[in-house]
Amino acid sequence: MRIHCCGADDLDELAILRAQLWPTGSVAEHRADLGEQYDGSRATAAFLARDQHGVAVGFGEVALRHDYVNGCDTSPVAFLEGLFVVPTHRRRGVARALCDALEAWGCGNGCTELGSDALLGNVTGQDMHAALGFVERERVVYYRKML
Repeated sequence: MRIHCCGADDLDELAILRAQLWPTGSVAEHRADLGEQYDGSRATAAFLARDQHGVAVGFGEVALRHDYVNGCDTSPVAFLEGLFVVPTHRRRGVARALCDALEAWGCGNGCTELGSDALLGNVTGQDMHAALGFVERERVVYYRKML
């Protein structure tokens, strides 16, 4: 297993993996978003996990957030924007290796906290966070009333 920071040559593969995590967007839409997110205008990074054959089997994305991050006490905060491992490679340490890379990136950017979130119904995501050493800090339900 090899973890490396994504460069321009990795964005097509990253878009394919992102579409598996967030299927409401097409691969083309994710690819377009990546061009905007990783254009150097904000502090973000993406890491790919590759198997022994060089095939991308997972990714992690992190961003530096200076605004308030729920559950965190400091600023800036490294925020885990997305973490995904293809099903055939889960429970093999891939997510942990990706999270280690995200943490190192955060430390290198002056952060002392790695924030994240998961939807209330995403029990798998919550279990993954706990397994990676995250501590649940709060739960929230967002409301809206149309005017």
